[in-house]
Amino acid sequence: MTEEQLSSNHPPLPPTTEEDRFSWLRLLRSRKVGPATFRRLLREHGSAQNALAALPEMARAAGIEGYETCPPGVIAAELKAAKAAKARLLCLGAADYPDALRDISDAPPMLWAIGDPTILQRQAIAMVGARNCSSLGARMARALATDLGKRDFVVVSGLARGIDTAAHLAALETGTVAVMAGGVDVIYPAENADLARNIAESGLRLSEQPMGTTPQARHFPRRNRIISGLAQAVVVVEAAAKSGSLITARDALDQGRDVLAVPGHPFDARAAGCNLLIRDGATLVRSAEDVMDALPQQPQLAAQQSLPTRPEATRNETTPQALHEAILTRLGPSPIAEDQLIRDIAASAGEIGPVLVDLELDGKIQRQPGGLLSLCA
Repeated sequence: MTEEQLSSNHPPLPPTTEEDRFSWLRLLRSRKVGPATFRRLLREHGSAQNALAALPEMARAAGIEGYETCPPGVIAAELKAAKAAKARLLCLGAADYPDALRDISDAPPMLWAIGDPTILQRQAIAMVGARNCSSLGARMARALATDLGKRDFVVVSGLARGIDTAAHLAALETGTVAVMAGGVDVIYPAENADLARNIAESGLRLSEQPMGTTPQARHFPRRNRIISGLAQAVVVVEAAAKSGSLITARDALDQGRDVLAVPGHPFDARAAGCNLLIRDGATLVRSAEDVMDALPQQPQLAAQQSLPTRPEATRNETTPQALHEAILTRLGPSPIAEDQLIRDIAASAGEIGPVLVDLELDGKIQRQPGGLLSLCA
């Protein structure tokens, strides 16, 4: 485990003044400063102001010439835009920052929120799936979101077309959170403008991106780890074999969340990802009852159980990273049986299953007929 992961359990003291919040934003918006670097700089320099003063020299020492921190005018403009949009800043370590999110290894230091942030204190289930979903998929998402809402769960999703939209719409009355890939004030897709306004009135919109940011492709994977991080479990309703929904599922596993999936017809490409997850140990979902049965008995996140196919974080077992390396070392272009691989590595099927899914999604290994595995060419 890296120092950054260890530090995630001890969030920095939140800013208490407008000047501190300004400096936090300026540090976070500076070039090459992400969540992990932000926390390291605060830890090493004691304050955002000190870190900002030290950054140019640190950049020169790293061979980066002409480095400049984020200009104050950029932050002033962002704060002005936030005020116009009635957005509120949630800072890591503060009482209104979501408890479920603060302990993930790359928790966003700051989030813009529009709506009611107290909804973040309730238990949540994330629902994700295909943008070009089937009518049955949308119907299933609506049914699950409605029934979970009746059980006092908040539904978290990403405001995308398809499954996300169906889940948000069904959960408007009971509580829903939309995690956005762009700025919290930039509605994407545009057709969801009315839905976004309704969510802000009865639920919450969230984003770690600067105000006014138009979403780009690179923003969506980062957005996904917030969706899973806010939730007790992630339900995948429809997903292709290679899709953003499976990235969210992988994030959920890494964060110790439960992953559940709705099965689909083997001939429907939109269900291939869900069927893949179920094959590798995800809980099969037919109704909200299946979701409830899969959740740990204790509602607290500290008592959560991970997927049966994933080793628990508290057990002294082989790390996923070590298993990645061991699997890639033993595989070659000639296929070998998965059972043989498990015996060679001397790990359990429950440990290896999620790692194989990771490697398959990354395009590093491929499955052959008959349960055989090989490296991708």
